[in-house]
Amino acid sequence: MRTVIIGSGNVATHLALALSDKCDVVQIFSHGIRNASLLANKISSDCLATNSAEKLIDADTYIVSIKDDAICPFLKKIPDSKKNALWVHTSGSIPQDVFDKSFPQNGVLYPLQTFSKNVDIKMDEVSFFVEGSDKEVSEKIYNLAKMMSQHIYYADSELRKKLHIAAVFACNFTNYMYSLANDLLKKDNIPFSVLIPLIKETTRKVTVTAPDSAQTGPAYRGDTEIIKHHTSMLNSQEKEIYELLSNAIFKRYNK
Repeated sequence: MRTVIIGSGNVATHLALALSDKCDVVQIFSHGIRNASLLANKISSDCLATNSAEKLIDADTYIVSIKDDAICPFLKKIPDSKKNALWVHTSGSIPQDVFDKSFPQNGVLYPLQTFSKNVDIKMDEVSFFVEGSDKEVSEKIYNLAKMMSQHIYYADSELRKKLHIAAVFACNFTNYMYSLANDLLKKDNIPFSVLIPLIKETTRKVTVTAPDSAQTGPAYRGDTEIIKHHTSMLNSQEKEIYELLSNAIFKRYNK
């Protein structure tokens, strides 16, 4: 199956590398030709690179993995001769109908995972959520996902949006908390690595019990004196975030 990857960022990179063992990834598109070339070279010496939608080559499948607000403008540039192939995007929040009727075979291939270009990931453990313009197309996208993982589910656009919001809370916001914790530790030259066992155990606990059952800490206990002491040591932004989260935790568990 000839496949073109539209994008060269974190998600596009991992999908391209994962699919290159299963099908023929023939071209990488990126707005920056250097980024397109770097990823194409990782795939094979035969994989082409382009930064022009008009220069996309013929393929069976086109996977659009670019910024959400860039998807619609990009699709408007696609030559009609390429629109009869299978077209999918990888966004959690953009609806499937971003593809208009001129793309008869279209859908979504959404991997629910955090990706960084230079961090290896076990793609066969990633959950994929798929949606197609009809039953036959949904099956094609399902089989495409199956080349990479066994954890595949059907999800329409509304359900996928809710999954994406949950993922932002569980991943993106959590990682930002790590950044704030690292900022605090750096002030006293303490390495972030001292928190790794704590982070690992926190993550392990929610794999064996519900998050509510795993909650601990001063706000959970209702320990207002400790909270006051902590906030007195923080700058204004850190204090605002600490108080917001502490109040939310306190209200949830101290009824």
